Amino acid sequence: MTHANRDDTRCAVVAGPDENDIGAALTAEGVGVTTIEGIPTGESLDDAGVDEAALYVLTDVTEATSIPVAKEQNPEVRAVVYADGSLPEFAQPITDLTVDPALLDPETVAEELAAHDGASE
Repeated sequence: MTHANRDDTRCAVVAGPDENDIGAALTAEGVGVTTIEGIPTGESLDDAGVDEAALYVLTDVTEATSIPVAKEQNPEVRAVVYADGSLPEFAQPITDLTVDPALLDPETVAEELAAHDGASE
């Protein structure tokens, strides 16, 4: 687990392989990013501080079961999926935003997330 620039009022938890560098793009926007390497579980989400995070960014739709776990730990966290592929139906109603990296680059997504979540000053 990697913590970068941790400030709970401006932080995100990024889970999954970050092949499109959304974590780096969020960091460039002044958002503290904690990454979860491996399978995002209740324990790893807790260790990453999702209970106080503004954003939970998932980069692998096959790990969508982590979205309700993150929302249970922090009902206010904004769940964002930044990945290609279809999000399972059970996760769609509780996911706040789904973005295909082929359609929007990580810098644009990070800029919008930081601006709309009060995650940047």
